[in-house]
Amino acid sequence: MKTDKILLDHGSGGKISHRLTQELLLPVFDNPILAELNDGAIFELNGRRVAFSTDSYTVDPIFFPGGDIGELAVNGTVNDLAMCGAVPAYLSAALIIEEGFPTEQLQAIVASMGRAAEFAGVQVVTGDTKVVPRGAVDKIFINTSGLGVIPAAVEVACHRAQPGDVIILSGTLADHGVSVLARREGLSFDTTVQSDTAPLNHMVRAMFAAAGGGIHVLRDPTRGGLGTALNEIAEKSGVGIRIHEERIPVKPEVAALCELLGFDPLYLANEGKLIAFTAPEDAEAVLRAVRSDPRGRDAAVIGECSADRPGRVYMQTRIGGTRIVDMLAGEQLPRIC
Repeated sequence: MKTDKILLDHGSGGKISHRLTQELLLPVFDNPILAELNDGAIFELNGRRVAFSTDSYTVDPIFFPGGDIGELAVNGTVNDLAMCGAVPAYLSAALIIEEGFPTEQLQAIVASMGRAAEFAGVQVVTGDTKVVPRGAVDKIFINTSGLGVIPAAVEVACHRAQPGDVIILSGTLADHGVSVLARREGLSFDTTVQSDTAPLNHMVRAMFAAAGGGIHVLRDPTRGGLGTALNEIAEKSGVGIRIHEERIPVKPEVAALCELLGFDPLYLANEGKLIAFTAPEDAEAVLRAVRSDPRGRDAAVIGECSADRPGRVYMQTRIGGTRIVDMLAGEQLPRIC
C-alpha cells in the first residue's frame, strides 16, 4: 500500500513499517551494516566487535501497571544490545518535553531510568533535553542509544537460523501490550496485568554460559509481537518456521481481553521477553538457563525450523489444523512503546 502521507501503520513494526524502511530509508542510507537490519548495528572498533542501537519511546500512557516510559526506554535499548549478543555498557538519553509537563512526573521518570540503568548494569553517560511548546509533543518522548561489546565467541543474527533449530520463548506473550491497553482504556481485571518491561542482558549472559555457539538467533518481540519477529527471521534466514499454539504461554486474563477485543496475542508488544533459536543439542541447557532467571520461569519450547516452506511461518493449532502466521498488517495498538 502506497500513501502520500505517513500513517500510524508506518510505526507498527509490521508490513507497512518494513516497506517504509525498504523503500524510503535504506536507499538513502544503504551500507552493509545497516542492511543487516538487526536490533542494533554490529561492527568492529579497534579490533573489537561492538553493537550500537538507538530507539525512541512515545508510549501512551506514560505510567502503566508495571512500569513507565523511563524504565521502558532504558530496558528497550539494553535489550536491543543484548539481542546482538553484546554486553550493554553505555547509554545516552534524550528527553523531548512538552511545555507545562509536571516537574514531579519528570522526577519520577528520571528516577525510574536511574533504577533501571543500575539494575541492568549500564551507565547513562550523555544526553540532551529539549522543551517544545504546549501541544507540539504529547507530554514526553524519550530517545535512548546504547553501546555494548560482543564477546569473541558470540555470533547471533537474524540470518543465522538453521533447519533443525529449536525455538524457545522466555515467557508469556502480550503482557506489555495488554497492560498499556488496560490503563489507556480504563479496563480492569480480577488480577492486574503488569507490563513485562525488564532488562534481558542478565538472562542472555546465563544462556551463553550454558550453550555458547549453540545459540544462533536472539530477538525480543516488541512492536509487531512474536508473529512479526518470526517472519523477519524466517525471511532473512531462508528457513521455514513451525510453532505450536498449545505450547505458547499466555496468561488467562491476557487471553480473555484479547478475545474480547479481537486482538491476537501473537502480534501484541512484549518488552521483557526474548525468542532464541538454538541447536537442538543445546536447547535443554538454554531452556534451563532461561528458567533460572525469575523472568524466565514460564519459558517454553514453542517450535522448530525446517528446510520446508522457506521464509514462511506456520502454526499448528490446538485443534490439529495449520494456519499461516503472517507479518502484522496495519497497527493493532499505536503508541505502545
